[in-house]
Amino acid sequence: MTERDTVTWPWPGELLSVAALGALQTVAYVHTWAWPVQALCMAVLAWRVMQASVRRAAVLGLVYGSTWMAAGVWWLFISMHRYGGLPAPLAALAVIVLALVLGLYLALAMALFARARRGHVLADATLFGLAWLTAELARGLLFTGFPWLASGYGQVDGPLAVWAPWVGVYGIGAWLAFCTGLIAALTLEWWDRPPVAVAQSVRALPALAVLALPGLVGDDAVATQPAGSLRVTLLQTMVPQDEKFALQRLPQTLAELADMLAAAEGDLVVAPETAVPLLPSQLREFDPEYWPGLQARLAAPGGPLALLGVPLGDFTSGYTNSVIGLGARTPYRYDKSHLVPFGEFVPRGTRWFVDLMNIPLGDFDRGPLDAPSFAVGRQRVAPNICYEDLFGEELARRFADASTQPTVLANLSNIGWFGNTIAVDQHLNISRMRTLELQRPMIRATNTGATAIIDHRGRVTVRLPAYQRGVAVGVVEGRRGRTPYAAWVGSAGLWPVLAVSALVLGWAAAVGPRSGRGGDGSRSRLLESRAGRDSRQSRDSRRGDTASDTRPASGPSASAADGTTGGNMRPGR
Repeated sequence: MTERDTVTWPWPGELLSVAALGALQTVAYVHTWAWPVQALCMAVLAWRVMQASVRRAAVLGLVYGSTWMAAGVWWLFISMHRYGGLPAPLAALAVIVLALVLGLYLALAMALFARARRGHVLADATLFGLAWLTAELARGLLFTGFPWLASGYGQVDGPLAVWAPWVGVYGIGAWLAFCTGLIAALTLEWWDRPPVAVAQSVRALPALAVLALPGLVGDDAVATQPAGSLRVTLLQTMVPQDEKFALQRLPQTLAELADMLAAAEGDLVVAPETAVPLLPSQLREFDPEYWPGLQARLAAPGGPLALLGVPLGDFTSGYTNSVIGLGARTPYRYDKSHLVPFGEFVPRGTRWFVDLMNIPLGDFDRGPLDAPSFAVGRQRVAPNICYEDLFGEELARRFADASTQPTVLANLSNIGWFGNTIAVDQHLNISRMRTLELQRPMIRATNTGATAIIDHRGRVTVRLPAYQRGVAVGVVEGRRGRTPYAAWVGSAGLWPVLAVSALVLGWAAAVGPRSGRGGDGSRSRLLESRAGRDSRQSRDSRRGDTASDTRPASGPSASAADGTTGGNMRPGR
C-alpha cells in the first residue's frame, strides 16, 4: 500500500472545505447558469464520503447540509428580527438551529450510504443517488415539509431539466446525485486502479445514455397541447412590510389597490396575497363602502375578471388565507391548504417561540388540496398562495379530472417578510420548476417581487423589477393535457417513492459493504485505508491477506478511538 492510500484531510480543513461547498452550491438557486457549480460541490462531497467511515460520513453530511441550508435561507433572520421583533441573537440562533435540524437529514443519508457502499462504480453511484433522494424526500414531506432548497431547483436551466415533466424536482435531484456520485466513484477508480477504471467507465456509458432519453423522445411524449391565450394584468402593490398591517397606512393601501384594479386591462387581473390585509368584518368597520364598490367596478361589462388575495372568516369561527374571484357570475373562493409553520400555524409545543415575535398571523384553517379552478373564458386558472408552489405533488392533484384540469397556474405571494434578498429569485425559480413539471404557464402577482409571467417551458417572458410598485401586462398561452409526472404523482404522491428509496438504501446498509467478486473488494480495502484513523480493516484482511493489504492506516488504537470494529463497518456505540 502506498503512502497516498493512508492520507486524509485534517479534520479542521476538511470540515471547513465541506462547509464552504455546502454554502457555495446555493449560488445555483439564484443564478441558474451556475448549475455546474452545484454539481461540482456535490461531486466533491460524494468523493469525500466514499472514502469515509460511517461516523465521519455522518459528520460530513451534517456540515454540508447545515451550511447549505443556512446559506440558502438566512433571510429568515429578516422576518424574525426586522419584522417579527425578535432580538437579533435569538433570530440568528433560530436560523442556525433550523439549519442544523435540516442538515440531519443529509447526515443520516450519508451515514447510510457509507455503510452501504459496494466498491463498484455503478452500484455506489446508484446508492449515493438513493441516499440523496431519501434525504430530500424526507425533508420535503416529514413534519409538513420544507422543500425550499431541493437540489433540483438549481438545475432549472441545466441539462437535467428535461426530466422535469417525467420525474419532477426530486427526480432531477436524484439524477444529479447519481451523476455526481458516478464522477466521484470513477475518479477514485482512475486514481487507484486505472486499468479497472477503463472497464468501469465503459460500463457506465449506458447509464449516462439514459439521461438523454427525454431529449430524444421530445415534447410529443409529454402530451400537453395549446389551449388558447389569456391577456393578464399582474399587480405588484409594493406595500412596505412594516406598514402593511398598520392602521394609519390602510387608507392609502386600499385606495392604491382600487385604482390599480380599476385601470387594469385584459381578461384577468391578479393582485397579490393579502392585497386586502383585513378580514371582511374588519373591512366593513373600516370602510363599509369599499367592498361593494370594488365588486361593482369589476362587474362592469367588458372589464377583466379579478383574483384578489384576502383573509376570510372571523376570529370566532376561524379564518383562512384566501383568494377570491371577482367579476364572475359564480362566486369563487380558494383557501390556502399548505400553511407555513410559525407564520400561518403554530406547531405543537412552539407557542412560546411565536409569542416572542410580533407577527400579525396565527393559526389559519386549511382549505382542500383539490380545489376547483377559476374560469376565465375558455381558461381555467388555478391559484396557489406563496409557499404552496413548493409542493408540485399537491398541485398535481388538481389534474386528476381532465374536464376540470387547470390551463394556467397563478401564484399570489407576499415575501416582503424577507426583504429584497435572494428569496425573491429563489421563489421565482421554484415557480419555473412547477411550469416544467406540469407543463403549465405560471403567472405571479406579488407584493414586492418577483411579479412575472412564466411560460410552460419555464421561460420568464415578463418580469417587473423587485421592490418597485408597478403593473405587468402580457399574454399567456394556456395548456391542456397531463404530463407523466402530473399523472403518477397526482395519483400516488411522493410517499411511495420515499418508502422504496429508504427501504433499498436501508437494505443495502444492513447487508453491509461487499468484499469479494473480482476487483471490487480490493477497491473497498483501498477506500477504507484512505480514511486514516477513521478507517476499518476489510473482511479480507481478517482472512489473512498480506501485510501490505491489511496494515491499518493508523494502527488499532485509531479504530478503537473512533469506536469502530472490523470490516463490517458498523457504527460504534
